Amino acid sequence: MTGPEHIQQPRKRLFILLLAIGGLLVLGLAFLLWWVPSVGLENIHPVLPVVFGVFLTILALFIVGSLGLLVLTLLTGRDLFLLQSLRGLVVRYLFPAIIFLGKLFGVDRDILQRSFIVLNNQLVHTRRLRVPAERTLILLPHCIQMFDCAIKITGDVEKCVRCGKCDISGLLELAQKFGIEMAVATGGTLARKLIVEKRPKLIVAVACERDLTSGIRDAYPLPVVGILNKRPNGPCFNTTILLSEVEQALEEYVIPAAGGGEVL
Repeated sequence: MTGPEHIQQPRKRLFILLLAIGGLLVLGLAFLLWWVPSVGLENIHPVLPVVFGVFLTILALFIVGSLGLLVLTLLTGRDLFLLQSLRGLVVRYLFPAIIFLGKLFGVDRDILQRSFIVLNNQLVHTRRLRVPAERTLILLPHCIQMFDCAIKITGDVEKCVRCGKCDISGLLELAQKFGIEMAVATGGTLARKLIVEKRPKLIVAVACERDLTSGIRDAYPLPVVGILNKRPNGPCFNTTILLSEVEQALEEYVIPAAGGGEVL
């Protein structure tokens, strides 16, 4: 959802590499945590090092197993997470940990966040969702609107006069074509308020890397398809969007509830 496949693939490989490194680090840390105190634990009771070692082994296998499930899900395109809570741990905690690991290796933060968004979109795709249009929300940042526009549409996007100077008019046409509600948020607080009020089952969100990353985590377990905006004039100022990317997301997920797939 964030660009052509030839652009997404390198980001996916980067994130999978970081997942593998993270798994090795977990195993190494588990060994050290067992080996270092085992000398002292043995003096307390001979069985304590064994008990401690079993505990750390189970913990390490759980984390590495979660990493393995994530990698297989991304490679096969099928949702292999049997438990919703396990998928939640991956999205809310494992992804941010991998981003932190990438920063330690000097990888650009924006690249890591774009990887997060691409992989999140793939996880959403593996669920084969089919969501009624009335339970879908298109959520936009305020910077999509022209900075000097006299009509502020935050709170009511229908105020737009559709002059065509920004992408709001095109997005409105898409929203009306699919029968989907669209809203503009000035920040994370307002975005969360809109989600609570409108109670969607699927969000197609347009924003920058930072806002999409935090929004995806905050909205979980609500599925969010993230689409990056374009910033020819710099961040947070007269940004644009490829309407074809939004339309592709809507065509893939927004169909009548009576259709196939997982109906939300």
